[in-house]
Amino acid sequence: MILPRLLFPAVRPSRIVAADAALADPVSPTAAAPTQTLRLDGQTTIAYRVVGQRQDTAAPLLLLNRFRGTMDHWDPMLVDRLAAQRQVLMFDQPGFARSTGAPPDSLPAFAASAARVVRALGLAQVDALGFSMGGTVALQLALDHAALVRRLVVAGSGPGFVADMPPNVQSAGPEIWQVATKPVNDDDDFMFLFFEPSATSRAAGRAYLARLRKRADAFARQVEAPAWQAQLKSAQGVGTQATSLLPRLGEIRIPALIANGRHDVMVPTYASYAMAQALPDARLIVYPDSGHGFLFQHAEAFAQDVVQFLG
Repeated sequence: MILPRLLFPAVRPSRIVAADAALADPVSPTAAAPTQTLRLDGQTTIAYRVVGQRQDTAAPLLLLNRFRGTMDHWDPMLVDRLAAQRQVLMFDQPGFARSTGAPPDSLPAFAASAARVVRALGLAQVDALGFSMGGTVALQLALDHAALVRRLVVAGSGPGFVADMPPNVQSAGPEIWQVATKPVNDDDDFMFLFFEPSATSRAAGRAYLARLRKRADAFARQVEAPAWQAQLKSAQGVGTQATSLLPRLGEIRIPALIANGRHDVMVPTYASYAMAQALPDARLIVYPDSGHGFLFQHAEAFAQDVVQFLG
């Protein structure tokens, strides 16, 4: 298979072993992007997609998935807007959805596999945008592989344990995790976890879910229990004051954009404020009438903010 010119020229065609066919909605580059695969160490097959054209003056933007998330969960509207300005790369971690291999079971392992994908694609540097748990992985990537990350966007996420949260701020309780860890999540679950109960937020949530289905093969492979259980183990690894990434954020010297909705039931919005305080070069944006899924509810505004920040 010969790679289209818009893809990474550093990837040899022999490293690509598959591509999807007959993808829907040619109007959306994201919904129509072929799924490519590459091999890591001759054992693990990584599924990835590239949207947008490579620019000599701009680092590609690497997207890091949320808890139980796959490439199919990225909003086509958001990614299309981002890809209009720079090339966007997304992938499934080893053992997740379309990728094979053993799932990572620690944040350093998740960050290391992301770094391996970046290097396998022949990239010297990327900008990183992580959502939810992907944001925590992005922080770990910037800490452990600093030379690979030029700028950092952390959306709806946290560094792990955050001390001294205000009394009216609660971390996600059992009622949240009971839904988040159901064997199969339906649309009502996503609405509960990602969007506010207001009419405007719920309408935006339904529109987001409809956009996801524009892809012909959307959700052909989901995240299986061993993989998301490995994610939970990784998140628990930063769940105490002694293990949290928060005290280490001062080591991240690159510019960072921290963003969240005003009322995030998955990761308290206060954690975003705490990160913005701890990072040496950070700016913070909180979006109105929104929760964990603010970046899909406010896709146009968030994309514009990200593009402006990345420069």
